Amino acid sequence: MSKSMSTKTRSAEQDVEGTRKKKSVIVGPWGGNGGTSWDDGTFTGIREITLVYDRCIDSIRVVYDKNGKPFTADKHGGVGGNKTAEIKLQYPNEYLISVSGHYYPVVRGGTPVIRSLTFKSNQRTFGPYGVEEGTPFTFSIDGGQVVGFKGRGDWYLDSIAFTLSSAPTKSLLQKVQRGLYRLTSIAPKSSSTRAA
Repeated sequence: MSKSMSTKTRSAEQDVEGTRKKKSVIVGPWGGNGGTSWDDGTFTGIREITLVYDRCIDSIRVVYDKNGKPFTADKHGGVGGNKTAEIKLQYPNEYLISVSGHYYPVVRGGTPVIRSLTFKSNQRTFGPYGVEEGTPFTFSIDGGQVVGFKGRGDWYLDSIAFTLSSAPTKSLLQKVQRGLYRLTSIAPKSSSTRAA
């Protein structure tokens, strides 16, 4: 895997709730090429992340928001690890804006796996979880959020990538619409009369 960040833009725009469109951008992957490929898809947000870890990230499971309802994705990775982190975001007001970590082989001669992960929301930081050893990676998004995870996994979390969205959140859109409605309702009515 490349040490530099790779990005891919999906060409199709997705219509969310019929009112706004967003473009999805994938950043990553970081880590090794072992394990089996997985992709949770793209959602309207992230509610919870559960990590099981010790010397590396053994597994990850994400609870997404799917148009106002929780959706629990499959667990990815193995069954090892003796520490568990449960990250609960205050969705929809709190959302992920940055992820960083390290990847490196956990066994001599093996392929790289995700050794550590740190998540940053628009309100706080979670982690680091695992061992901060090996090749570091980081990304952040300004004006958007993480809306999906993908990667590779088997005995461990081998690699990870993220789907980002730059669409405004529903609550922000509603605030803007309410503000515009107030402005139009209190604006003086103008009448133009012409002398004939």
